[in-house]
Amino acid sequence: MVDSRTLTAAVGLIGGVLVSLVVYWQYDTLLVLLFLPFLPVLFRRGAEAEAEAAATVRECPACGFRTADPEFTHCPRDGNRLEE
Repeated sequence: MVDSRTLTAAVGLIGGVLVSLVVYWQYDTLLVLLFLPFLPVLFRRGAEAEAEAAATVRECPACGFRTADPEFTHCPRDGNRLEE
């Protein structure tokens, strides 16, 4: 699911591009200032991605299976308990 900040930035980017195309079509002038401010917001990592990156990674001692999902307590391949 897309978070609201990314969705707002995407709508703003699309709207800015459309306005720029209409202005270019009407006045033969390229107006890029309307959609450029939204570009950094699209490529910034969200709070969920930062929390996921900071999550503890657990690994299976037998096969090497690794996960950061806290719901996994045992390896799905061989059933061993995962170690941090």
